[in-house]
Amino acid sequence: MGTLKIAIQKSGRLNEDSIQILKDAGISINNGIDQLKAEASNFPLEVLYLRNSDIPQYLIDGVVDIAIVGDNLLVEKGKNIEVIQKLGFSKCKVSVAVPKTFEYNSVKDLDGLRVATSYPNTVIEFFNKFGMTVDIHQISGSVEIAPNIGLADAIVDIVSSGSTLFKNNLKEVEVILKSEAVLAVSPKVSAETQKIIDTLKFRIDAVLRARKSKYILMNVPNDKIEDVSNILPVLRSATVMPLAQEGWSSVHTVIDKDTFWEVIDQLKAAGAEGILVCPIEKMVL
Repeated sequence: MGTLKIAIQKSGRLNEDSIQILKDAGISINNGIDQLKAEASNFPLEVLYLRNSDIPQYLIDGVVDIAIVGDNLLVEKGKNIEVIQKLGFSKCKVSVAVPKTFEYNSVKDLDGLRVATSYPNTVIEFFNKFGMTVDIHQISGSVEIAPNIGLADAIVDIVSSGSTLFKNNLKEVEVILKSEAVLAVSPKVSAETQKIIDTLKFRIDAVLRARKSKYILMNVPNDKIEDVSNILPVLRSATVMPLAQEGWSSVHTVIDKDTFWEVIDQLKAAGAEGILVCPIEKMVL
């Protein structure tokens, strides 16, 4: 069996979460401080730590087989690269922002103005949809400062919490796209390598399902089990086991994290008591 080469951001907001999801998938990476390449000790995987903006080209050229990269970067530099899994972390937006004093009514207010950005292709495509042209000033970093120093009238950049915009007296006026970390695949992978990718994806799927779910145990009167079961969004059916106390059973199931509190309130109203909540490490279907 060959070795799968995966690209991960060398430093920045995706780095730690990318390494963590591989570790959660049971992969031990023997990386030291400031290493640019590392191998897994228990999986046919080699990790290359690369500059974020270079990763799409490495995928296109087949230098790496897969990568954990921001979806926004693929929109900018690698639209033909296949995304096989959204990973649910490093969520952000690519947005248009203007000074707080700018009287903004619609995107047409930006026609012909200067826009600073690290995403020129994304900007051009966005404004082309409105039949507009803008004067693009491409900047590799610290885009937010451009309006304050007179370099641009507006910016297009990544927005997470919005705190950086606020600190630089800017306001978000348009969202071009929403992004998160994704698992992307080179168009040049071999059939042998694809088998390893499928195995890795299977593991990551199990990790992601577990992150989105909670395991719950509850005590339910036997005459209320049907009512409780009708509430539960389960994989197949809830596990029901009799308790030592006559007339009661223990019900076990999995609940989606996003609807957790709503479901818990319904379960309590239906008669469930002593509800215990446990994290799930992996969930294999």
